[in-house]
Amino acid sequence: MKTIAILLAALSAVSLAADLKPNGADDTAAIQAAADAGGTIHFTSGAYRLTQPIVIDLAKAGYTSLTADGTARIVMAGAGPAFRFIGTHGGTADPKSIKPEVLAKERMPMADGLEIVGEHAEADGIEAKGTLQITITNTRLSHLRHGVHLVDRNRNVLISACHIYDNSGIGVFLDNVNLHQTNITGSHISYCRGGGVVTRGGEVRNLHISGSDIESNMGPDLPPAANVEIDNRGGSTAEVAITGCTLQHNHLSPGSANIRVLGPGADRKSGDREAKAPEWGHVTIAANIFSDVFTNIHLSHCRGVVITGNTFWEGFDQDLLVENCRNVVVTGNNFERNPGYELWQKEVPKQGLVFRDSADCTLSGLHIVGVRQQPAAIVLEKCSRFHVSDCTILDSDHAGLLLRDVTQSSIHGNFIRDDRAEKPAFKAIVVEGGDGNRVAE
Repeated sequence: MKTIAILLAALSAVSLAADLKPNGADDTAAIQAAADAGGTIHFTSGAYRLTQPIVIDLAKAGYTSLTADGTARIVMAGAGPAFRFIGTHGGTADPKSIKPEVLAKERMPMADGLEIVGEHAEADGIEAKGTLQITITNTRLSHLRHGVHLVDRNRNVLISACHIYDNSGIGVFLDNVNLHQTNITGSHISYCRGGGVVTRGGEVRNLHISGSDIESNMGPDLPPAANVEIDNRGGSTAEVAITGCTLQHNHLSPGSANIRVLGPGADRKSGDREAKAPEWGHVTIAANIFSDVFTNIHLSHCRGVVITGNTFWEGFDQDLLVENCRNVVVTGNNFERNPGYELWQKEVPKQGLVFRDSADCTLSGLHIVGVRQQPAAIVLEKCSRFHVSDCTILDSDHAGLLLRDVTQSSIHGNFIRDDRAEKPAFKAIVVEGGDGNRVAE
């Protein structure tokens, strides 16, 4: 009965804000007043100017939605986010952990149909803290620092059908946040110079990125960035699926990557026992299109990664770089060199696969063509317990496979040829040092 009473009281308090209209000067006070009242805040056509963040305190305002039909522009002329959603949810996604008052007043805040642009170097789009089921759809976020900034703690985030474009910082930034269950789908995230989708520190689980175009989220004069970057240092991210996306551009930015997973992560404590788990992972990368960066996929100090059914080309340093990892499975991918894509390039992409200081990995059913200026199409250095089989390696420089100081590994059943009329000296498999291996072409 107490829960029902809270729900009824909250519902009776919800108000529908009147349609907002811009005044052409500073709309901050009017929009903040509407946010304080909660309910549906609808922006009619026009440009609204903000000079400080609009704070949406869900515990006070109750259910709140920001809506428009694509013709309203929010201009953030001050520092900070245009809209800061603040909730009080401290539980998980388990219904038993959600307080009745959170369900009664705070669940599923929304932003739909808006354009948010920045006029300040530190202007952000939407920030969320302590929210449950925040939903951002059909929204354009541009000329900001960060497009969507997720901080502290949130649960069950949905970002769909958005254009997050041309920002100085990060498109979707999971910033030292405790956040499980995030879906980013059907969106364009492009030309954000600090990275496309980035997790940094915190505790992130169940991150799903699907059906999106994510490109050129880096800058030539900035530190190396990636279209998707999972940075476990100081925290942990696991249970990630990146599927059905196009990730590309640009190799003019040094150190650029389409996907980069970095570790080691922080130690994790469970009760009175401390279980050190520096290698975070459980990452699935499937059915994507990768091209035109220094390294298409870069894995460092992670484990439990599956890379399958993807198409790669134009990795200018290499297509795949795996360092200090274990339990990585790479199967059924096409590592291609299509001449039509190289007509406009001033440099020749090297491509190729490099594994260093890694163990317990399987490579099978790979199709690799035209690796250039590498010691081999697949290079294994200081690796152990690798299984490489049923790969097709064609027309690549120097060698198909190079095993350097590799131990306890099995290489067999691969089809390796170089039939170019002009080619450097070629060997199918080169073994340098190591022991305990079974090697056959």
